[in-house]
Amino acid sequence: MLAERIHTFGQAMLKKHGARVHKVALDAGFTCPNRDGSKGIGGCTFCNNKSFAPGTREPASLSGQFERARGRIGKRTGAERFIAYFQAYTNTYAHVDELRALYDSALAEPGVMGLAIGTRPDCVPPPVLDLLAEYRERGHEVWLELGLQSAFDETLARVNRGHGFAEYAEAARAARARGIPLCCHLIVGLPGEGESHSHASLDRVLEIGVDGLKLHPLHVVKHTKLAIEWKRGEYAPLTESEYTRIAADLIERTPWEVVFHRVTGTAPPDMLLAPAWCAKKWDVLNGIARALDGRGTRQGARAGQAWSKEIHHAA
Repeated sequence: MLAERIHTFGQAMLKKHGARVHKVALDAGFTCPNRDGSKGIGGCTFCNNKSFAPGTREPASLSGQFERARGRIGKRTGAERFIAYFQAYTNTYAHVDELRALYDSALAEPGVMGLAIGTRPDCVPPPVLDLLAEYRERGHEVWLELGLQSAFDETLARVNRGHGFAEYAEAARAARARGIPLCCHLIVGLPGEGESHSHASLDRVLEIGVDGLKLHPLHVVKHTKLAIEWKRGEYAPLTESEYTRIAADLIERTPWEVVFHRVTGTAPPDMLLAPAWCAKKWDVLNGIARALDGRGTRQGARAGQAWSKEIHHAA
């Protein structure tokens, strides 16, 4: 089982709260400074522009989203306690008073005991961090999720992120100084990057300090610049075996105390172009579990060791 090899978010929440806790993904209608012209336009090259274009995205009320999710999640997992996961786009991109009202409304929903806030490293000014620290001081489970993707500025520029690693480092240190648990998102297989880049990004994130990680394989979805590059033959996604091996290597080099919120990512079948294996979440998860099991290893087994191309061959 994956949970025997990796310190998962579900395990961490069960141990801490004595009950199953599940994230409820929410769309609060935010946009992004990399789309509205503040930092850039068009968003990241891998971001699905069509699904978030003005006039085509009309999310239900937060209460409506919760109502749908509770029944679905309850039947599947039995969870009765929830974390409101503000996921879509930049969920700190508003005045702090507006953010407080949104977060308060989510916390008022039945069974909600915390917040997970997905955002960009360049959109977490001190007042926002102070607000999240306040919720934590009131006893709520709080996670700040920062989308870094890569620690290499040239890669971030190539995919049109609109920020560099310095912004991440500053935000990460400021959050952790306030006692806010930090989850960093990293993408494996970005254009121009090899496995050594993924290992170096992990090293830089661990050096600064992090409490949680999300790993994603880069997948190509419709109506993106990356889709155009893929169709032209300018970008080739990782194979499933490549991703499985790299993910297992990264997991081995991550200290056990760091919580993995996710070790793969998927896209809706009607939007996914490539690679096809990204549509099969459980196949990928089981593949990572088998890889670790075959090595007789687990998360943290190689924490602190320098990366080598031969690391995955060692027993």
